[in-house]
Amino acid sequence: MSRPGFASQPDAPLALAIGGLIAMATAIGIGRFVYTPILPAMVQALDLSKAQAGLIASANLFGYLIGALLAAMPRLPGSRRGWLLGALAASAVTTGAMGLVSSMSGFLALRFVGGVASAFVLVLASSVVLERLAAARRSHLASVHFAGVGTGIAVSALVVSVLVAAGAGWRVLWYAVGAVTLCAVVAVAWLVPSGDRPTPAGSARTAIGERRRGFGALICAYGLFGFGYVVTATFLVAIVRASPQIRGVEPLVWLVVGLTAAPSVVLWGKIASRLGVQHSFSIACLVEAIGVAASVLWPSVVGALLAAALLGGTFMGLTALGLAGARELAPANPRPVLAQMTAAFSFGQIIGPGLAGYLFDLTGGFVLPSLLAAGALVAASVIASWVRPAAVL
Repeated sequence: MSRPGFASQPDAPLALAIGGLIAMATAIGIGRFVYTPILPAMVQALDLSKAQAGLIASANLFGYLIGALLAAMPRLPGSRRGWLLGALAASAVTTGAMGLVSSMSGFLALRFVGGVASAFVLVLASSVVLERLAAARRSHLASVHFAGVGTGIAVSALVVSVLVAAGAGWRVLWYAVGAVTLCAVVAVAWLVPSGDRPTPAGSARTAIGERRRGFGALICAYGLFGFGYVVTATFLVAIVRASPQIRGVEPLVWLVVGLTAAPSVVLWGKIASRLGVQHSFSIACLVEAIGVAASVLWPSVVGALLAAALLGGTFMGLTALGLAGARELAPANPRPVLAQMTAAFSFGQIIGPGLAGYLFDLTGGFVLPSLLAAGALVAASVIASWVRPAAVL
């Protein structure tokens, strides 16, 4: 479904970056994160406990981990573009199908498969798009690609808010966002042309050999970041809804996350060009820790919107900084390194929602799990500050 001669057209790098944006918006911004604004309606309609809600989120994140590990295989049969489109379609179908089931087993299975698909999209889209942009000497367009997550969050927030205001139930919300993501698959197929470059023999070993000193610290910091952001990213809307004095801003909170996430990659990229990747990563972790703590320590409209803005303004910047830095460690074949970073990130994500739900049911609030998450971000900041610049870029 690619256009003949597309790769040779003058606007091909920009179109490719836009294709990456749509892919990230579809599988990550919507497929991964739309659970957050839909969760309160599901909890109310199905009488889910916070532990059950966290378990559903963790199933998605466990699938994300498995997908990352599978995407790290030295050789995938077929083309990367084919796998990318297949993963996008799987993400769309499993997202929409959430409205068809009511059992925990059904939710867990669909979110698990959706998580596998999301990881494949992140790893393969980043590998394909960043590689081709670098070959075209248009690497600055990577910010367009990574802006897709924030764009998807903003789009899903608008769709969910409009439908909730119209009185739609939780099933309709899943159907609607599923339909949006299915349409996006066609757009990605049009914008991302075929023509994979074969992976050189022994490239997986080359990727391992190219890792520089400090890679272990980078992976550790990235995993702590995964744990640190995910509690707020999963339960922020639920936290706002549970507080009568700030419940009125519920429709705005997730939209603010998306709107601040979209330009955040450009912002942190500019900061990194002046301070270096490792220092920028460290600072961003501290900024995000403030937002995570504010979500529970400042129960006001200002506190909720600040938490949303700081979360949105950092988590994709941190993701882009980590992945771009890891890609520089193995330029010949970045996919295995990107996948290993994604796997480390997934370990942190898996622990977060389930632990937060358990601690909520134990303590009656999100204060303890949110402060633990903020502490993890501070630890990630300290560890990242130890990484030598040459180890990252």
